[in-house]
Amino acid sequence: MSKELKTASVLAFERKLDPSDALFTSGNWDARADTGRWAPVGLREKSVRGTISNRLKSSGQDPAKLDAAIQNPNLQTVDVAALPADADTLKVQFTLRVLGGTGRPSACNDAAYRKKLMDTVGGYVRQHGFNALAIRYAANLANGRFLWRNRIGAEQVEVTVAHLREGEPSQQWTFDALAHSLHDLSAPPAQAAALEQLGALIAGGLAGDSHVLLQVTAFARIGAGQEVFPSQELILDKAAGKKSKTLYDVDKVAAIHSQKIGNALRTVDTWYPEADDNGPIAVEPYGSVTTQGKAYRQPKEKQDFYNLLDAWVLKDKAPAVEQQHFVIATLVRGGVFGEAG
Repeated sequence: MSKELKTASVLAFERKLDPSDALFTSGNWDARADTGRWAPVGLREKSVRGTISNRLKSSGQDPAKLDAAIQNPNLQTVDVAALPADADTLKVQFTLRVLGGTGRPSACNDAAYRKKLMDTVGGYVRQHGFNALAIRYAANLANGRFLWRNRIGAEQVEVTVAHLREGEPSQQWTFDALAHSLHDLSAPPAQAAALEQLGALIAGGLAGDSHVLLQVTAFARIGAGQEVFPSQELILDKAAGKKSKTLYDVDKVAAIHSQKIGNALRTVDTWYPEADDNGPIAVEPYGSVTTQGKAYRQPKEKQDFYNLLDAWVLKDKAPAVEQQHFVIATLVRGGVFGEAG
């Protein structure tokens, strides 16, 4: 049957780590426990007068032309978000649902392929469970990677993860985010046990053993009045956009997109060829890192998701254990993976 089996033309998976948008509030480090003293961080517009600083074409390096260009100011209107002058700490909060059913397609038009795929994933789960992946997702909560630029240069960063039951915290862990490594996803010895507990909870959610809803709260002490960095909106119609930079808000509260939070949480792929030098990258079928303009999992090297999945499901050739983790992590990520038509 395996020789006749083909990849389904319609094949899709829902994501199993489902974060909300992360909202920004401001306050003081010493008042972290006082929820009533945190005010929303809003957006405001700022008009600035810039100078010509971009790299010039060879035809534009004539001194007279450059002097003429500099006389024309580079006027811009941008969105900015900043802490108030009397607040030194940014609070970022979101919720995260962990869903079961990894490996079960949300859409598949080939019953034989669906059965073989689920049998393959079931074999992985019986042998390895979800612990190897869950501890990495937990590490990216503990180390505050989801703060992105807001983590850089912060004096102190504290992350609290609460397991919510009926809207109330039933269990809670607090981490010193700056003590955790972003490069190898390791925890300091003093916090290793808490990270293991959080990882076990996430693994249980992925396995479908329990309902897992987490509330994640991060405090970053960056200094009174300092600029903070919500997500930047992509304006597709450039002609209609009046601002050079438009930031994301939810009901006038600065926020980070749920997609960007999800990207940070799935930055667990250390199994690609150049991982020792670059550290973890977000789980993507081709190992794509847009900021570097590079795909680290090239199809010609048979290290991309599709080659690994087809060899595993269609040809019964199980990849190395590390690459099995990658394939399952891609299914946790979700997406549309049907055969190209």
